[in-house]
Amino acid sequence: MMTLATEIDQNGTSPEKLLAPVLSAFWDQPESWTLDTYRRHEGYEGLRKALTMSPDDLIAYVKDSGLRGRGGAGFPTGMKWQFIPQGDGKPHYLVVNADESEPGTCKDIPLLFANPHSLIEGIVIACYAIRSSHAFIYLRGEVVPVLRRLHEAVREAYEAGYLGTNILGSGLDLELTVHAGAGAYICGEETALLDSLEGRRGQPRLRPPFPAVAGLYACPTVVNNVESIASVPAILNKGKDWFKSMGSEKSPGFTLYSLSGHVAGPGQYEAPLGITLRQLLDMSGGMRPGHRLKFWTPGGSSTPMFTDEHLDVPLDYEGVGAAGSMLGTKALQCFDETTCVVRAVTRWTEFYAHESCGKCTPCREGTYWLVQLLRDIEAGKGQMSDLDKLNDIADNINGKSFCALGDGAASPIFSSLKYFREEYEQHITGKGCPFDPAKSTLWADDKNAHQGVNA
Repeated sequence: MMTLATEIDQNGTSPEKLLAPVLSAFWDQPESWTLDTYRRHEGYEGLRKALTMSPDDLIAYVKDSGLRGRGGAGFPTGMKWQFIPQGDGKPHYLVVNADESEPGTCKDIPLLFANPHSLIEGIVIACYAIRSSHAFIYLRGEVVPVLRRLHEAVREAYEAGYLGTNILGSGLDLELTVHAGAGAYICGEETALLDSLEGRRGQPRLRPPFPAVAGLYACPTVVNNVESIASVPAILNKGKDWFKSMGSEKSPGFTLYSLSGHVAGPGQYEAPLGITLRQLLDMSGGMRPGHRLKFWTPGGSSTPMFTDEHLDVPLDYEGVGAAGSMLGTKALQCFDETTCVVRAVTRWTEFYAHESCGKCTPCREGTYWLVQLLRDIEAGKGQMSDLDKLNDIADNINGKSFCALGDGAASPIFSSLKYFREEYEQHITGKGCPFDPAKSTLWADDKNAHQGVNA
């Protein structure tokens, strides 16, 4: 494993030393997904240490480590566990959210494909802490190869005594169920996920009550992201001080950054929180040859976009928040100067309109009308008044919809108008997209890409 950076040195430290491979330390090894490979890399040692502690002490330990949820909001993981009421006589459940669907986000699926036992070990530790005897993994159903690999890892864990009855002689009993969803983005929202898991249509619930009080089957439930739970074994095995030696004071530890788009080396980069996009691009070979960065998202399409002015923003929760966006799922989508901002935002908004569950009016109606306006502007049929109308509709969705999907749909509108209003105006005054179709691309680099995405 590479040397772990205590802090990000922007004055000469070689880029490789900024990486912190923990979850991805042996992804490139033969059969990295097997139990044998995992145990060769100190697999399930964190569980053994956790079982020597009391559940309350274990929760306090994870809380003291500073681990924050890796699914978007960054809520402290130990604090979420602490919310579960004890002595209530009800079953407690752990639900792992593996319904990764955010455009640009691709960290949990590769993690499950290459190292599923890190999640399983983390699940056993978390269930011991919250006194749960049944856990669920809600996986995005389209990723069948990952589903098969996860089923095999669960089978190995049962066979080795890490799941089932009297785990490692501790008296802990735990059943683990892998559930494949049916491909709905809204089921990434934790309460919609719970409804789907119960066999109902996936739609957000009114809160309170929160899942910690009345979640799955109306019982106390913890819903955590894959990466959040998979990070727990290393914290137990290496120690909370080791974990806090990485990242920043309020955002400690290592995490996976998904780098995609018009970059020379897309992929997963595991580094301490607080690294910058400039450093990640230095490591990955920069933007594709002959091109420059135009705009990018720090946490997927539902987070306000940044421009090349934000290359040195620390990619932790506080740094990105102070710069006007959200770290989210750390999905760094990078677009070069050939990309039409209006078309990119239109594609994202079409996605949100399609994936809206329709439960609340602001999101159901607002995303529809945003798409109509954006399509007209992109085709050169818009008017200058449409720009204020876009902003007004987005404002009527933001903070007023039933769940965060509406906020996510509004974010690209606000931020693109803030940084690229002139480009919107060029579409209106020039009666169409000002980009040369022969050169402009969005998702691909072939000669037909622009024609395809701007049809």
